[in-house]
Amino acid sequence: MLPSPASDSVRRLASALRITTTFADLLERRGFQDDDRTRTFLDPKLAQLTSPAAMADRAAAVDRISRAVRQGESIVLFGDYDCDGITSVTILTEVIRTLRGSVQPIVANRFQGGYGLSDLAVDRVLSLRPSLLITCDCGSSDHDRLERLKKQGVDVVVIDHHLVPSDPLPALAFLNPRRPDCGFGYKHLASCGLALSLAAGLRAEMSPGMDMRPWLDLVALGTVADMVPLDGDNRALVRAGMRVMEQGQRTGLRALAEVARVTLSNVTSETISFDVAPRINAPGRLGHPQDALDLLLATDVVQARGLAAKVEAARTERRRIQEQILVEAMKDIEDHGWADAPGLVLARPSWHPGVVGIVASQLVEQFGRPAVVIGFDAGVGRGSVRGPAGVSVYDLLCASREAPILFGGHHAAAGITIEPSVVSRFRDLFMAAAQRAMPSGASLPTYEAEVLLDAGDKVVDVVNDLTWLEPCGVSNEVPRLGLQGAQVVRSQEVRGGHLQVQLSLPSGSVLYGFGPRMGSLARQLRAGMRVRATGTLRRDGFRGGDAVAFGLSMLEIDL
Repeated sequence: MLPSPASDSVRRLASALRITTTFADLLERRGFQDDDRTRTFLDPKLAQLTSPAAMADRAAAVDRISRAVRQGESIVLFGDYDCDGITSVTILTEVIRTLRGSVQPIVANRFQGGYGLSDLAVDRVLSLRPSLLITCDCGSSDHDRLERLKKQGVDVVVIDHHLVPSDPLPALAFLNPRRPDCGFGYKHLASCGLALSLAAGLRAEMSPGMDMRPWLDLVALGTVADMVPLDGDNRALVRAGMRVMEQGQRTGLRALAEVARVTLSNVTSETISFDVAPRINAPGRLGHPQDALDLLLATDVVQARGLAAKVEAARTERRRIQEQILVEAMKDIEDHGWADAPGLVLARPSWHPGVVGIVASQLVEQFGRPAVVIGFDAGVGRGSVRGPAGVSVYDLLCASREAPILFGGHHAAAGITIEPSVVSRFRDLFMAAAQRAMPSGASLPTYEAEVLLDAGDKVVDVVNDLTWLEPCGVSNEVPRLGLQGAQVVRSQEVRGGHLQVQLSLPSGSVLYGFGPRMGSLARQLRAGMRVRATGTLRRDGFRGGDAVAFGLSMLEIDL
């Protein structure tokens, strides 16, 4: 079913805001009207950010770090190995160095201690002999390791946004808006956003004239990559950060874009999600996260290009491994008849633990059910858990803890450690928990259109209007548009079983459609046929000019 055509109130909204009818229809369906709230949403400003005054422990963290900088103390920054952790470490490293502090940045290693502040990570930190440690994107549940550091005379500032245990954290300062006692009004900042807030506090204390805008590109990168809600403060920060990224000021990102042939002149959340963030994450997935950190910190062009080449090679290898795991996972699902199971738990000794999270996400997208994918390293299973919208994978793991597993994360994504002998028992518990969480039974994801492309709109004008929605992501999804009366110009199946189709619209506009795994439709389509379709619009960077690409999720012959 396609949505109904635009109403009279939509057309009045389009006229008032001077936008296309299609975009006005989308806004109205999302609850926006001709008011200040709509204008603030469409044009978010940094001046509207929540005041940090009520953030628990922020003042204490600023005081301790500024004292360490002034006294020349040795500071270690330790971050998680993902994009949020790496960007957080980069922000604070550069800010502290700008303030002339002594800082040594390091990141966790997935294969040497694993996620967060592990015992091996503490050993690494202590070997550097700091008096102050700042953790980024980890530490909220690392009570024992923090206690060990405290006994060694190391003060610790924890910056994190993950779920907070009930036991008090033995840290000098703990910045996490999820703390029940934190009065900071916006609860969804990623760790990189918290790092920027802390950096702004240091600026106010030590160098009021310092410009914070050069670090907004890193906040945009880490925030989008971590899939936190892109509303409120995050929306303003990411929108501003994308504009900074477009300026190409960061040597490392400029070198990466050059090697990867990525265009940064018109950055969207899709650019970050599919082009930049996967490359920053790739070295960490294969055990070399320091390469990504060094790239973001690089100031020498030659060094940056060398690091960018290493990062790009890691991304290529990661994709090869990922594709192999996915093929084997699909075979396991077919062989065991798990296609209709309420939840998926898949494990093989040969699977690379650093890549299983991407495969889990692909399975969720394809089957619409929670998925756990586990690889083994030295006889220990390390898995990633992902789930569809509305299902808390953290709650599913809590309900499955009768099997001896270790896990951590949040509602959208989590990681587990498991012994091989426990996998079967865990699968039974996880499937039962998933069945209860989805009582009507798991169903394939639906791709219904949110709004109908209005026949009176030029499609390129609609694409231009849709840029006002950026950044898109969690809590502000990329809109799916419906097409009615579109006419096939040509179609073909291309390598990989995908569909390429050119469509002519009643308005005279042309769309270049691409449908993943929809190649078999090409045998049914003929030039001149009328079709209905659902998908997403974007500028066609390959063809250039006013060409518009249409990412197909549904296409049917209009009988």
